[in-house]
Amino acid sequence: MYNIFLDDIRYPYQVKWVDLPPVEWTIVRSYKEFVDVVNKRGIPARVAFDHDLSLEHYPLSESDGGISNPTNIPYETYKEKTGYDCAKWLAEFCTSKKQNFPESYVHSFNPIGKQNILNLIKDIRKQEQV
Repeated sequence: MYNIFLDDIRYPYQVKWVDLPPVEWTIVRSYKEFVDVVNKRGIPARVAFDHDLSLEHYPLSESDGGISNPTNIPYETYKEKTGYDCAKWLAEFCTSKKQNFPESYVHSFNPIGKQNILNLIKDIRKQEQV
């Protein structure tokens, strides 16, 4: 089995605010790369999700709450997909393979994006128990 670390700029050793297991990580930088790796290698044992995978995902204007306190996420306007999109795609992939969603961590600094991914994972876990 393998593990995916999804982040556009960071490396696993740089994440100190989430207790990631000391395993070998396959570093993935984009939605396309994420999908390609999973399609090639299968469902990973673990995934560490970042939300913002492109500069367009970082809100900079005060009307958006600024980079450290975004107030909304305009998913429909993005050209590049986010870590949330990766989590949704992986959920569908796991369902199609009749396998459970892998062990997951969310290390994003984007509080709304992080919560969106956590909520998705929580919903997936509930469905897996049915």
